[in-house]
Amino acid sequence: MARPRSEDKRNAILEAATEVVAEQGVSAPTARIAKRAGVAEGTLFTYFENKDALLNELYLDLKADLRGTMMNTYPAAERIAVKARHIWEKYVDWGVAYPLKRKAMSQLGVSDRISAQSKEAGMLGFAQINTLMHESLAGGALKDQPPAFVGAIMGSLAETTMDFITREPAMAERYKNAGFEAFWAAITKH
Repeated sequence: MARPRSEDKRNAILEAATEVVAEQGVSAPTARIAKRAGVAEGTLFTYFENKDALLNELYLDLKADLRGTMMNTYPAAERIAVKARHIWEKYVDWGVAYPLKRKAMSQLGVSDRISAQSKEAGMLGFAQINTLMHESLAGGALKDQPPAFVGAIMGSLAETTMDFITREPAMAERYKNAGFEAFWAAITKH
């Protein structure tokens, strides 16, 4: 008879995977993830069919965490600029508060081990953000560019902002504002 699964163990495995992937990338051994989680390697495979299943679940878990942070207090009734600033600030704040999650998500996002289905599922909850970007781009300098390109530009600006905030926390608001202004200027009509 199979043992019942524990949500605490599953969460410990995902937390350990976040740390190990952030430190060593997606090629890190599952034995290291299991050890960090405080479980036997075989136990890891009780919760996840294989390493790819673990990495895909971790990707979805991190996306859900970020989405929850960004959308929890999303000001849907506000002007586009207010909504865009909200998304920017929540993303930057999340990345600064959770550097290992940020690094793991970045590594997973470019990994060929993450399935197209997982990438699609990871984006589902960001529909309001995608709509916002579409509305913002209508007259901006990037209006004819693919959404993935615009998202990558936003991500690059946000990563730079997060890095500077991490190095100089006393300048956090200045960097957060400057990063947003640079992004907003790139996507809106001047």
